[in-house]
Amino acid sequence: MLKIAMLSTGEEVLHGDIVDTNAAWLSQLFFENGFSLTKRSTVGDSQSALVEELLMLSFNNQVVIVNGGLGPTSDDLSTAAAAQAADQHLVVFPEWVEVLQRFFAQRQKTMPDSNLKQAMLPEKANLIDNPIGTACGFKLSINDCWFYFTPGVPSEFKLMVQQQILPDLKKQFPQQVGFECSKLYTFGSSESGLSDKLDKLQLPQGYQLGYRSYLPFIEIKLFGPANDLATRVRVLQLIHSHIEAYVVSVDEPMLTHIGHLLRDKGLSLSIAEQATKGWLSYWLLSDEQIARLSGHSWILSHGAEAGLSEQEPLAAVFALAGATKEKCATDLALVSGPLQDDTFCVALSTPHGEWAQQLKFNRTYSADDQKQLIATIAGDMLRRYLSAKPIFAHYSSVTSLKDMHLPASMLNKQPS
Repeated sequence: MLKIAMLSTGEEVLHGDIVDTNAAWLSQLFFENGFSLTKRSTVGDSQSALVEELLMLSFNNQVVIVNGGLGPTSDDLSTAAAAQAADQHLVVFPEWVEVLQRFFAQRQKTMPDSNLKQAMLPEKANLIDNPIGTACGFKLSINDCWFYFTPGVPSEFKLMVQQQILPDLKKQFPQQVGFECSKLYTFGSSESGLSDKLDKLQLPQGYQLGYRSYLPFIEIKLFGPANDLATRVRVLQLIHSHIEAYVVSVDEPMLTHIGHLLRDKGLSLSIAEQATKGWLSYWLLSDEQIARLSGHSWILSHGAEAGLSEQEPLAAVFALAGATKEKCATDLALVSGPLQDDTFCVALSTPHGEWAQQLKFNRTYSADDQKQLIATIAGDMLRRYLSAKPIFAHYSSVTSLKDMHLPASMLNKQPS
């Protein structure tokens, strides 16, 4: 197995002053191309610490990407550390001095003497061009491990990796196969509940599962070879069959999936909300396709129709859904009633009838988390209707107190 590591440098990265977006980007790019990272580490601006880490990485990996520390200032120490770890002298590379001189001349500026430091490299280094900056990268062997030293500026780093480093790795290791990640977005089950259903599955060689949990969704990730679509589809179908009740979309977020369903069916939507206090509209209308097909959205105070909401909450939310659909002249209306004592109602009005349910939270959530969960349950009702699935479902975060379906024939029946 090819072992590849990444070393990020700099006090600002080590202490969290900046987020290491370069590492996240490289990890994903390399994974997709068959060069998955086996380790990532971070070291501050200390030459001794850098040398120690470079040597440790050289003994345990075949390839290491080093990011940062190639600038002209006193705290840019990666090049000096590389020379010390490789037991080589730093020498001037005239070809990079010329690049630096042209860089400043084209901008009608005088090159500071400090920039000459960027042309001082380990004597056996191979230059890696930087077409948009002054810090050249370089490739260097330390203890039979290939190190690629790169600048920390994201635009320079990414261009260098895409145009030079990744092609060089593919040339050195042509046997590496790229990987892809398929995602099943789930809602309504805990991570442990999903894991209990899936961990016993026997996956083909080269495939593995991962989980990413963030309220209110849990992503099931299937990692596998990019050159075997038939097996990937078969494994996805197997996973889906075990957790079908909780899968809300595949390879796209639930919201995007709802937008595609609305577009395909050409249905318009209006929204009225109380418990979600605008979050339902904000969330749904952030999708361009849903926004184009939406009429009005109303945010009502908890005082609106308070009497009926307290006495007959399901009747109140039915009335709100029907009135919203009628007043806005849309095909569909999605509404949330008031939130009282952790209990709420959501309803959907359609040409085929109306559905409403009363639910109660099973535990204490923050106000923001409550709004997200209520909005997602309402959105799931809409998704289920558009997908011709049963509207009501079980969600681990809430208990269903009551639900009801009013068919269109009942709604259209004229009083005698």
